Amino acid sequence: MKSIMTRGTIGIAVILLCVPSVTVGQATPEESGRLPQAIPIFPLQDVTLFPNSTQPFHIFEPRYRDMVADALESDSIIGMVLLQPGYEPEHEGQPPVYEMGCAGVIIASEQLPDGRYNIVLRGLTKFRILSEDLDRSYRLASVEAISDGVPTSERSLLPQSREELEEVFRTAFPSAQLSFSDMSDAEVIDGLSLVVPIEPTERQELLEADGPVRRASGLVSLLRQRFRIAP
Repeated sequence: MKSIMTRGTIGIAVILLCVPSVTVGQATPEESGRLPQAIPIFPLQDVTLFPNSTQPFHIFEPRYRDMVADALESDSIIGMVLLQPGYEPEHEGQPPVYEMGCAGVIIASEQLPDGRYNIVLRGLTKFRILSEDLDRSYRLASVEAISDGVPTSERSLLPQSREELEEVFRTAFPSAQLSFSDMSDAEVIDGLSLVVPIEPTERQELLEADGPVRRASGLVSLLRQRFRIAP
């Protein structure tokens, strides 16, 4: 059972995700140590993973079932990337993706009788795609990890950034249920960046921001503009 944020048809709420009959992934962020030089990438048109966030996925396409099966037999790491606009004509092939994504480790998995998977990914680190190997049914990319930590000079700003973001979020979504007491500052910032209803390209810009403090600032600006919230 894991607390995560999710989008709903009416609003945004904190829910409990319960995955029955799950198998825990073989690797954890601590055990993984550092990002491998090559990882499978999972391109989607409207989902972006963040380093301090957790996201469930339902895997049904055969090529991505292969991807999950191979990941579970290895280090359990999958790289989430966003498809670039205009991907539709190449959707079944190798459509263009943004070069920066976020790697996640499978922390829970359930294989259904028909071969589909339910998995939960926990964000590890951002990465940049250097090249791709197209010899498999899914895409395998050579990547370099990108630090998303908080510089010493910005550490004192992190709690303030979280507080400002929570305040703006509550104003924009007064009916949302919030339960952030057991989450770190970075987890709150990245969790809200994951679920607030904005355009995929805007979410990609948040991912590419240089760390949680600047990500929070970017999201605060977006929400203030979208909902006409005064500073």
